[in-house]
Amino acid sequence: MRPTITSVGPLLEQIGADTGLGPSALGLLASIPLATWALVSPFASGMSQRFGMSRVVLWSLALLTVGTVVRSVPGPTVSLWIGTAVIGVALAIANVLMPAVIKREFPSRVPMMMAVYTALLGGAGAVASGVAVPVAQWGAGVTGAEGWRLSLVTTGGILLPVAIVAWLVAMRGRREQAAPAGTAGQSRGIWKDRTAWVVAAYMGFQSATFYILVTWLATIAVSTGRSAVTAGIDVMIYQVGALVGAIAVPVVLRGGAARWVPAILPVIALVGLTGLIAAPEAILAWVIVLGPASGASLGVSLTLMAQRARDHHGATALSGMAQSVGYLMAAAGPVVFGSLHSATDAWLLPLLLVVAILIGQSLSGLAAGRERYVLEPH
Repeated sequence: MRPTITSVGPLLEQIGADTGLGPSALGLLASIPLATWALVSPFASGMSQRFGMSRVVLWSLALLTVGTVVRSVPGPTVSLWIGTAVIGVALAIANVLMPAVIKREFPSRVPMMMAVYTALLGGAGAVASGVAVPVAQWGAGVTGAEGWRLSLVTTGGILLPVAIVAWLVAMRGRREQAAPAGTAGQSRGIWKDRTAWVVAAYMGFQSATFYILVTWLATIAVSTGRSAVTAGIDVMIYQVGALVGAIAVPVVLRGGAARWVPAILPVIALVGLTGLIAAPEAILAWVIVLGPASGASLGVSLTLMAQRARDHHGATALSGMAQSVGYLMAAAGPVVFGSLHSATDAWLLPLLLVVAILIGQSLSGLAAGRERYVLEPH
């Protein structure tokens, strides 16, 4: 799923050159999936209750395939916008339901399996970022057309048929259990729950940081004198680091210090971001610091959605609410970041925005680390 999003950032320069879109419009393009996730996520829980979780995940994978193809269709840029929106709808549903699927299938191994899931997301996303520009250059040389379109459909969609077949095999013979009475009320009550709002805030802050960096990091790298290919590799290294951080989540969430982990991770990221502001020419070193902190933050965020609920029905409600609020916050990130860069023609003010976001993540992490459950008296 992640490659459909992460392959866009390294190609922004080419997309802008071919379509005439400026930094603000490109930031908006990158934010469309996030805004769509915010709008659609609350409905995923109801769809799961009505049609069954496994079936709805399958539908989302099929829709994701359609969106990936539409986004890359040559011609007017409207297909780029429509395809991106369709991708956002599909990812919104899958993103909400996967933590609940893990809670249902592996109730006693949530941190470990969430780490595996997050690592797979990060690994696939990293590869897509690293090969996006070379594939685009190869495509332009072979077809004489806009190579970025071929790159988007290739890097973003090559694994989707495999994912659909794998899901069909994994869910073969499974009979969905009916949602218990009162489950519909959970979806409404979750919006009044304080613990849910803390988890949502943490999700929003960490998502904003990740999508700002995955969208603009390549452009920042190019501005320091690095080539487009090298900049794409920088983004790949960032996501490989995120993969390492995600794998480490089960280890860091063990023991009594686990409650402090959500607050500590953004502090580590602040070290890398401060370095990027002070010495941008050493961007590779700061990417190596930022990546693991971002990956671990995502893994912790998804784990909180499962751990702060008593069962997978509660996890579905919490995941839908937290991802709706979280991605609404995250959607503004790339747009505001791009607008600040356009207004100042510099990176200082946009990067200070990320500093503020990381501080907010750390503060929300202090509350999210407390062992409380949603939809229960506090």
